[in-house]
Amino acid sequence: MSGRKGNPYVVRPPTAVLTRGFDPRLSVGSARPAVFRSSTYVFSSPEAAERAFAIALGRARPAEGESVDLIYSRLSHPNAEILEDQILPLEPGARAAAVFNSGMAAISTLFFTAGQPGASFVYTTPLYGGTQHLVHQLLEPLGMRGIPVAAGDTAALTAAIGAAERLRLVFVETPANPTLVMSDVAAAAEAARRRPEPPLVAVDNTFLGPCFQHPLALGADLVVYSATKYLSGFSDMLGGVVLGRDPEQVALLRGTRAILGNILQPDECWMLAGRLPTVELRMNRQSKNAQRIAEALADHPQVARMRYPTRFTDPEQIRIRDAQCRFPGAIFSMELRGGKAAAFEFLRRLEIARDAVSLGGVESLACHPATTTHSELSPEEMRRCGLGDALVRVSVGVEDWRDLLREFRRALDAIGPGAAS
Repeated sequence: MSGRKGNPYVVRPPTAVLTRGFDPRLSVGSARPAVFRSSTYVFSSPEAAERAFAIALGRARPAEGESVDLIYSRLSHPNAEILEDQILPLEPGARAAAVFNSGMAAISTLFFTAGQPGASFVYTTPLYGGTQHLVHQLLEPLGMRGIPVAAGDTAALTAAIGAAERLRLVFVETPANPTLVMSDVAAAAEAARRRPEPPLVAVDNTFLGPCFQHPLALGADLVVYSATKYLSGFSDMLGGVVLGRDPEQVALLRGTRAILGNILQPDECWMLAGRLPTVELRMNRQSKNAQRIAEALADHPQVARMRYPTRFTDPEQIRIRDAQCRFPGAIFSMELRGGKAAAFEFLRRLEIARDAVSLGGVESLACHPATTTHSELSPEEMRRCGLGDALVRVSVGVEDWRDLLREFRRALDAIGPGAAS
């Protein structure tokens, strides 16, 4: 039982997320999906049970349109299947999805599925601190070789992909967290395809989301999201999603997910599915707010550098932005004059925006990455990726942008020229 129902004709993504993946007849006519809190499922026959296990263990493949009996909620459940179907229209080119109980669960499952001892993977830097911790504390000790490449260096990225031995995965985070440096997804995908045995190309698209950047359309095999962020949008749940062009690749991820037991639970699947129709509405408002604020603050005397896509001056960054991004997004980072003391004083004076990690919620959040989200990076890693003590990252919400701008200006004004460096 999958609860899936196809559309009789092609519709656009905002319509599809409301109309696919759910058959009201399977929920006594409920107009919206119910929550199925069950750990195990009754088989329709012994033969159906045998068939379900054969497919779950990879010994057989489901036929086109086949409805396979569910087994156990660690493997899958109705709310996961509904969500995995409903999210596909948001990502052009996606034919399958797998949901996880956090963004890091999605990323970890991807690496454990694609990698193996002795194999290598190429990744862009800086990465989100949790992903960086995964690389150094788990993957490398298990015998997987990570090859870091600075975000935005297209020549170095394609060279690393071409030269790496036993390359299994290319992992690109773009824009990079928290520097917002962009990497060329199409170039990475093309370099991977030139290898005799092409590695998977996966893109962490959490910062720009499915509204503003489409990695699969650019040639990537998989796209990863921390659904905790923009997909959910209310800072009240954890979740992760991987979407792909090849259903068999996604099926491998689901197999690893079953072993690790990190599937998203029914209640959270139900919550997330109900929020998908508002992703574009929220993100458009947030991006417009952020662009107005970032451009207004860029010339403030206390701002040494504004990091935001519309403020790019490097020709290569402008080229990448124009080639793969529809809108600049809702995150900017500021390097403040006065170093760590100035950054802390700015955060201390915020009242509308909150000093908290995470991003993508309807409320505005700000943090100091060097001492929080990216504090696990070594001083050398921070230096190489341009992450200093003066940098503050801001995730803009849906508040009135004028109120936020007034608050940020007041907080910057209060730092004053005497802040210690």
